[in-house]
Amino acid sequence: MEMQAKGPNHYSLLNVSRNSSPLDIKRAYKKLSLQLHPDKNPNDPTASSKFDRVKKAYDVLIDMEYREVYNKFGQDGINSSKRFDETQFFMELGVFYVTWGIMAYVLTLGKRSSLGRQWTFTGLIVMLVVEITLMTSQGSPFPSWFMPQNTEYEAVWLLHTLFPAFMNGCRSIGSYLYVDLDAQTRQLLLALQEQNKDILLVLRDVQIGVQNVQATGGGGGGGRLAAAGVVPPVGATARATPTGKIKELQDRLQVSNSTVQQAVGQLKSEKSNSNFGFYAMILGYVAFSYIFSS
Repeated sequence: MEMQAKGPNHYSLLNVSRNSSPLDIKRAYKKLSLQLHPDKNPNDPTASSKFDRVKKAYDVLIDMEYREVYNKFGQDGINSSKRFDETQFFMELGVFYVTWGIMAYVLTLGKRSSLGRQWTFTGLIVMLVVEITLMTSQGSPFPSWFMPQNTEYEAVWLLHTLFPAFMNGCRSIGSYLYVDLDAQTRQLLLALQEQNKDILLVLRDVQIGVQNVQATGGGGGGGRLAAAGVVPPVGATARATPTGKIKELQDRLQVSNSTVQQAVGQLKSEKSNSNFGFYAMILGYVAFSYIFSS
């Protein structure tokens, strides 16, 4: 794998692996230098630059100290004579991951992005652990068969490069798979409320019909009981009649309807509070950016 944006890969230039010995590197350089020497390629205008690149790669990899710096920090580390400093490393690490953490949180605000936010932060934590492991290990933590010509620096660079695409993918897939349970519950409660209203209207019509029948002489059940000498229990007279039963059912439905109305009102208030928190976070982020940019 050639990371052109971060300079050439010295291992692939010399066609050696990450675990090659200095003797293997010398043999590979000798073979390539004979092939790419400008004297043997007079008709190739790029022969000199190719030969210089191979010579530069050899100079880095043959020196074990330079080789370690190159594996951890790339060609930029060689050019700046960079060495591993634990304090500086963790400061740079903190700035990078805190910045991306804030950005990921802002870009995944809202309920629809809740799954994407969880996946994004999980990936961010995994990337942090992998980077710390790669940069603080002595030697290469990779097995010899895994990416044999790539360095720890290139692996970290690849993770940093792929993370924005990973975050956007998590946002898209999470939004697609999101199910708004609050909205479904609200719709169910509203449907139940409408059903209760219809039942109350039907019961009211039935109650009026029963009262009309009793008024015209069709409800003589109470008179027959009295003529037979049967006295109903105290407080049970209203419930024993059809009108009383309908009235009891109507009262229960009214209580249920009021409970449904309260539940719908609570869901609406929670939704408004969620929207307020979303807009407050946007305003806070704008203010935060303005303060630190001025």
